[in-house]
Amino acid sequence: MKDFEKNIRKVTPYVPGEQPQSRVVKLNTNENPYPPAPGVCRAMEDLGAHGDMLRLYPDPTSDKLVTALAQYYHVGKDQVFVGVGSDDVLSMCFLTFFNSPKPIFFPDITYSFYKVWADLYRIPYECKPLDENFRIVKEDYYGENGGVIFPNPNAPTSVYEELDFVEDIISHNQDVVVIVDEAYIDFAGKSALSLLEKYDNLIITQTFSKARSMAGMRIGYAIGSPLLIRYLNDAKYSFNSYTMTQASLKCGVEAVKDKEYFEETVNKIVETRKWAVREFSRLGFCFPKPSGNFIFVSHPDYDAKDIFQALRENGIYVRFWDSGRIRQYLRVTIGTREEMETLFAFLERFMRR
Repeated sequence: MKDFEKNIRKVTPYVPGEQPQSRVVKLNTNENPYPPAPGVCRAMEDLGAHGDMLRLYPDPTSDKLVTALAQYYHVGKDQVFVGVGSDDVLSMCFLTFFNSPKPIFFPDITYSFYKVWADLYRIPYECKPLDENFRIVKEDYYGENGGVIFPNPNAPTSVYEELDFVEDIISHNQDVVVIVDEAYIDFAGKSALSLLEKYDNLIITQTFSKARSMAGMRIGYAIGSPLLIRYLNDAKYSFNSYTMTQASLKCGVEAVKDKEYFEETVNKIVETRKWAVREFSRLGFCFPKPSGNFIFVSHPDYDAKDIFQALRENGIYVRFWDSGRIRQYLRVTIGTREEMETLFAFLERFMRR
């Protein structure tokens, strides 16, 4: 090791899903298979026609997007924070709220970026094991801690916990900040947003990447009490005022406006998921009840890595971790009906060999 390396901050990075450049059936990164709302496309065309605005810095307050989100969720503008995807928002939350010498709590099987941020910011943490059904054990979060974060639905399991379950965890942790990561909530059940009036230590994060078909635009947001949002903005403005691009702000507003299109595409994915559940069951796969835009599957008679490699060789990409308790599981994003039919046709051929 060179001398200067001794003082370099070293972390084990998050490994994102593969982004193949060729045309494949891509079911490995939980992207929405449908295009964004028509107004988003028109906004992009308008940006091209008025390219002069791109030479200007974007609004550092992201006021139009913040206003649109506040109106949509019926909260105050001072309760909304936006960032470059929910990863940016969550990273800012870790940096801002988790500064106790006590460990923060999150599940052992969950979004693997949590460990990365904790290591990067030198935040102590404890991973609480999911039970044998991949469910959070809420009693594990009652102990003294420096903060709590968990996704609902969880990833990669796709398991959703009901609102009373979520509130139970929050109610036992009112002296720390609790973050509920709702990246997939639109495909599941009730959001924890209704709990904001009751708990001023609650932060809810969501994203445009999944239900709003805008993973490539990188828009995420947090909703919480004015106090917590003010602290987030203070941290943001301490090192980067201009986090959102002109394109993201303009397109984000248009996406929020079109509620009808949003609900239509979400419903299509949910219906395809219901059909996919029946197909996976017919083929003998096992999985927790899915509530995201993905299903976490395993088969008692076939090795997950063998299925993963066979799928990949045939241009069908799913997610495989080869790690611990989830070594025999694959995470399969819900694509279009046609894409899912291609997947199941291959699985039938594979299992007949």
